[in-house]
Amino acid sequence: MKINGNKEKALAVLKRRDSKLQSHLNSCVRCGLCAESCIFYLSTGEERYIPARKVDIVSSVYRRYNTLAGKLMPGLVKARELDEFTLTEMVDLLFGSCTMCGRCTAHCSIGVDISYLVSVGRSMLAEMAMVPSSLQSTVDAAIKTGNNMGIPVDELLDTLEWLEDDLRDEVDDTEAAIPVNKSNVNILYTLNPREPKFFPLSISAMAKIFYAAGESWTLSTRMYDVTNYAYYSGNLDEAREIARRLRDEMFELNARICVLAECGHGSRSFRWEGPNYLGSSYAFETITSVELISRYLKEGRIKLDSSLNTERITLHDPCNLVRSGGIFEEQRFILERAVSDFVEMNPYGYDNYCCGGGGGQLAMSEYGERRLKAGELKVKQIKNTGALTVVSPCHNCVDQLMQLNQVYRMNVKIKTLAEIVADALVLE
Repeated sequence: MKINGNKEKALAVLKRRDSKLQSHLNSCVRCGLCAESCIFYLSTGEERYIPARKVDIVSSVYRRYNTLAGKLMPGLVKARELDEFTLTEMVDLLFGSCTMCGRCTAHCSIGVDISYLVSVGRSMLAEMAMVPSSLQSTVDAAIKTGNNMGIPVDELLDTLEWLEDDLRDEVDDTEAAIPVNKSNVNILYTLNPREPKFFPLSISAMAKIFYAAGESWTLSTRMYDVTNYAYYSGNLDEAREIARRLRDEMFELNARICVLAECGHGSRSFRWEGPNYLGSSYAFETITSVELISRYLKEGRIKLDSSLNTERITLHDPCNLVRSGGIFEEQRFILERAVSDFVEMNPYGYDNYCCGGGGGQLAMSEYGERRLKAGELKVKQIKNTGALTVVSPCHNCVDQLMQLNQVYRMNVKIKTLAEIVADALVLE
């Protein structure tokens, strides 16, 4: 692996005057409690996957270049050069064996933010153009075309047109619509590009919910992508550009609420990280579709009949939505009204196991075998519930669960939360 001329930029990431960075780099006591929280370690038993190892490789480089002992006696304090060997290991550990799910941070005895340090290490690698090419190509597509799958506008419009026809048939109303580029609306709704490409029923489900709620809403052909894979690649300039485009589209359409589709990292990267990228708070409300549906139910704008969903259903909590975003009660409030047999996994909620699809893992095909192996814990969780359907309000999770379903032959259905709600809708 050749080191290019950006080594100083990579080291500069560790030199910034950031008290959080310095305190977390120097706080790990190597107690090992984080090991039992990590799906990569638990599924393989390999010590190199222990989260503390990921912290140590970043902090060892920090010690080498930013402490007196590291400069004078690197071997004594286990300080490492940022050389070819270290960089190769960093790529494998920080990109190839971490979903940045935050479960290790939640279990850390002293609260070291491990996923934050992993993101710092990824930023160093991004400065050296060492992001895995499969992940970087996803970011490049978003920057170049406006969506991470490079879907042409004509293709998107064709998909929305036939979805609109189906919606009118389903609700028996020729005025039902999937509006596009409509200004002065209450809601700009985003999409995960995998929806128009592979999962159009997710769009139909939300359109049906908006119809039932009598909502003023629109999609945009210019900027609709809820994802921001630069959050995972560590390239802050690219993450900022993607967030800026969605913010600017809100102003362009004069929309009041930006509703983020079912995507864990998309919700985090725009709602919580976006203002940090852009250096200012938003002048509009930003919420997830999970929160919006819960709001509709509480306000009586939609009605559900749980008898329309009778199969046993379990819920997979997306890490970025729940553990990092605090959205826990809303999806349960919805499911209690949308299905007649809901059962929790064990553990669930804030302590739920990651499915293995986050952290950009789904985009990095070179780590596919490792990712599916890490998903074994989720497979066991699902099987233990006896559920026939698994719901997850995140398309990355849905994709990973579908692959686990096929590889491990679980014989379950995988659905988004919106699809479950749409199936239970009572149209008046």
